[in-house]
Amino acid sequence: MPWVAACLDLLAAPILGYCLAVRKLALQAGFFQEETNKPIITQTVNATNTSTIQKETSSCADTMAPSVEEQRQEPKDKITVRTSGIMKSPRKFSGVVIAMCGLPGRGKSQVAQCLSRRLNWNGESTKVMRVSDYRRKRLEPYGEAVSHELFLPDHTTNAALRALAQRDAMHECATWLAGGNSVAILDATLVMRAQRAEVFDYFSGQLGYRVLFIECVCNDPVVLERNYKEILRYSADYVGMDSITAEEDLRLKIAHYIRSYEPMDEKTYPRIRIDTGSMDIESCNVSGHVETNVLGYLGSVTVEPHTLYFSRHGESEYNVLGKVGGDAVLSARGERYAQALATKFNAMRIPDLRVLTSRLRRTIATARGVEAPQEHVAALNELHAGICEGLSYEEMQEHYPQEFAWRDQDKLRYRYPWGESYIDAMHRVEPVIAELQRSNNILVVSHQAILRCIIGFFTDKKPEEVPYAEVPLHTIIRVSSQGYNYKVDFFKLPIECVNTTRVKPNNCSADRTADDALLTVPAHFDIPDPWRNLGSGPTLVQQH
Repeated sequence: MPWVAACLDLLAAPILGYCLAVRKLALQAGFFQEETNKPIITQTVNATNTSTIQKETSSCADTMAPSVEEQRQEPKDKITVRTSGIMKSPRKFSGVVIAMCGLPGRGKSQVAQCLSRRLNWNGESTKVMRVSDYRRKRLEPYGEAVSHELFLPDHTTNAALRALAQRDAMHECATWLAGGNSVAILDATLVMRAQRAEVFDYFSGQLGYRVLFIECVCNDPVVLERNYKEILRYSADYVGMDSITAEEDLRLKIAHYIRSYEPMDEKTYPRIRIDTGSMDIESCNVSGHVETNVLGYLGSVTVEPHTLYFSRHGESEYNVLGKVGGDAVLSARGERYAQALATKFNAMRIPDLRVLTSRLRRTIATARGVEAPQEHVAALNELHAGICEGLSYEEMQEHYPQEFAWRDQDKLRYRYPWGESYIDAMHRVEPVIAELQRSNNILVVSHQAILRCIIGFFTDKKPEEVPYAEVPLHTIIRVSSQGYNYKVDFFKLPIECVNTTRVKPNNCSADRTADDALLTVPAHFDIPDPWRNLGSGPTLVQQH
C-alpha cells in the first residue's frame, strides 16, 4: 500500500545517514583506509572522428593509456595519472594554421590544395600561402631564376633569403586570419626543427592561433618519380627551362634539402604524418573541430593524377516542356544522346572505368549502354523542388510569385518549401566528392544542380557562383588534375537539345511584373491549356 511505502522511506533515510556517519568516524579513528594507490587511467575517445582510422605512432606511445600488463608493473606506492596526449589549450575557437612539412616531391602542395578545397566547401574560409611564391617575388628585383644553388644549406645569404620568404608567407597567413577567416595553410618545407619551432612560436605563442603540422613523407620510388614529373611539368620554377637541365636542377635541389632534413618527431606539437605513397596516416596531439575534420579529410586525398568524366542525362520530356524536378523519361533526342554517349565511351576503352548515376530513370537510361560497372546513388538525385516539383517557371510565377522572387534573390540558400536548397545539395554530395577525390576514370551521369555542385568543388568556385555554373545538356565534361589544380574540358555531342540554363534576372523584387520575372526563362515547348480562355491572349512562353 502507498502509506506503507512512505513509512519505509522515512525510516530508511535516517538509517542511511547513521551508516555514513559511522563510516566517517571509523576513517578518522584509523580502523581502515581507503585504497588510494590504484593507478588512475584516463581513456579518451574521439567522438567527432569515429569514421577515421588512425594508426598509433611509436612517438605517441608514452602518452597512451597503459595495458593491463603495464598497470601490474607500476609501483604499488605510486599514483600514476595518464592522459590521452591531447594538448590542453584554452584557445578552442581561434583561427587555425596548418603548416605543411616535408621534402620536395612528397605531395605537400596537392594535399594543401585538397584540404583548402574541402574546408572552403564546408564553410571554413581557407587560403593557401605558398612559400615558393614569396621566394620568387624576393628574386624578381635581381632578375634571377630559381636554381638549386638557392637551397644550399651552408650558404648564409641564400638561407637568409629563404627565411625571409618563409616569414613573408607567415605574415600573410596572420593577415588572413586577422581578417576574420578561419584557416590559413602555410605550404612550406619546414624540414628543420628550428623552422618548425619558429612557426609554432609565432602563431601559437605570439598570436594565439592554433597550429597543426602535417608532414608528407614518401619512400616509394615509383610515386616519387611520378611526383617529380608533375613538378617539372607544372612548377613555375622550371618554366622555359629545357627538360634535361630542369630535371638535374630538381634532383640537386632535393639533395640539398635531404642534407638538412630532420624528421618531425617533436612530441609537443599537434601533428599528422601522411605517407603519400601508401596513404598511411599517423596523428599525435590532434584536437579541435577543424583539426579533427582535417584528419578525416586526409583519408580521401590522393596525389595521383586522375581524370573524371561528367554528363547530364539526355534531354528529358520535362526539359522539353520547361518543367523542373520529377522523374521524367528521356525524349527521343535524349535517347539518341544515350546511344551516342555509350558509343563514345565504349570506343575510348578507358581502363577500369566505373559509372555512377542517380536513381532517377533519366540518368539510368542515359548510361544504360556504357560497358562498365554501374552504381545508382541516391546522393546524385536532382535537387528536390518541393511543392514546385513538376512545375514550369511560368507556373511557379503564377502560383508562387513570392517564392519565385525569393529564389532569384538568393539561389544558393533558398530552400523550396518541402524541398532542398543548393546548400543542402552541396552537403548531400559530400560522400560522392570524397570518393571522386581518390578515384580515377569515373563517369558520373547526374543532373544540372548536382553537377554544378560537384564540378564547382573541383574548380574552386565560390559558393555564390555554383547555382549559375554552365552545365549544358548533351555534353561530356572532362575534369583532369594538373598539379594541384584541375582542368575542365567540354565535348558537345552533335545532338540537338533545349537549353535549360536560366540566368539571374535583373529585377528580383517580390513586386516585379510577370514579364520581368520570366525574362530569362529559356525557350521551351508550351502545351496549350484546353481550359484557358482563348480570348485571353498568347501564353507567356509565346510572348517570349
